[in-house]
Amino acid sequence: MELKAEALERYLSKVFGGRASIIHLQPLGVAVKDADALKAYGYGIPLRIDLEVEGEPHSVVVNTIKPGGFGHERMADRAAILLWQSKAFNKLPRHVRALDIGAFTHDGSAISLGECEELFLLTDLVGGREYFHDLDRIRDSGRLSQLDLERCRALAHYLVEIHSVKRDEPELYLRRIRELIGHSECIFGLTDSYPEEAEYIRAEELIEIEKRCIEWRWRLKHKTHRLSQVHGDFHPWNILFREGVDFTLLDRSRGEWGEPADDVSAMTINYLFYSLQVNGDLSGPFRGLWEAFYRLYLDETGDEELLEVIHPFYCWRALVIASPVWYPTLSLKVRRGLLNFARNILEVDALNPWDIDPLLEEGP
Repeated sequence: MELKAEALERYLSKVFGGRASIIHLQPLGVAVKDADALKAYGYGIPLRIDLEVEGEPHSVVVNTIKPGGFGHERMADRAAILLWQSKAFNKLPRHVRALDIGAFTHDGSAISLGECEELFLLTDLVGGREYFHDLDRIRDSGRLSQLDLERCRALAHYLVEIHSVKRDEPELYLRRIRELIGHSECIFGLTDSYPEEAEYIRAEELIEIEKRCIEWRWRLKHKTHRLSQVHGDFHPWNILFREGVDFTLLDRSRGEWGEPADDVSAMTINYLFYSLQVNGDLSGPFRGLWEAFYRLYLDETGDEELLEVIHPFYCWRALVIASPVWYPTLSLKVRRGLLNFARNILEVDALNPWDIDPLLEEGP
């Protein structure tokens, strides 16, 4: 994208509240003539602008962040840093002042976000009923309909489709695995949501889970060929079904690309969760859904490697459901079963999806 001096002047006029005229442009650290300054400009290079506003001289610097590693891969990552800086710079004595937070548009213009206090997202309104209502009905009735199986297979087939889109960006896969362990919304954030001593968990158990998850990060971080298009929070509360198998998704999370095991675990852990509430193990109608989902997904993708990498994703999802923050009224038996699963799954090399019950047992 090439910036335009006229567009910058319009933007600066709004910021300063008077007609602005640019006198001189200079990318800092880059030796170019004035006429080539905007052509030489690139993200991550500070751009000095000398201007006059109603005859009064001013000098400002436009700062951006270069896309790349260290959590700067996505536009939203870079926006978060700049939004924070726009508020924080002026709170520290002797720090350079932030004058405004702005955004470049596709046509090289600039717009101000200076009055921003909170961002919002405007979306369509769609009809439908959350998928968890289906699971509630199955739990309460003990019966599985043909439509229940068709919807389960439709969800599995949807993941087959989106996961077929791959991307060659090793650093991004590394990031997603790193975030799985250390992000505040993921494993370490969840372990921090637990009391250090409770009837259903001890600090020593949480410490051991964290240690094992670090080992799993090192096992997974080299699987960069698996980077795929993902939803990121594919669970029954984020799926609206209408007639038959027609559905819409809500609340895509944590990035466009990731590990397919993330989506598979997010859905199937709920079949286990509901079965634990009824039977204390994986059996009955929910075992039927679990097996139908896995059978279709594995048959259509051929992704047997999934069963070698899904372990910490299941650990995370089990920690979410067992957390007293999100599910404060769970029975001790159900909560303990989930926590057993979170711990035990980290101890097996490859998951056997047809033999889950041993992973629900108490450890030594």
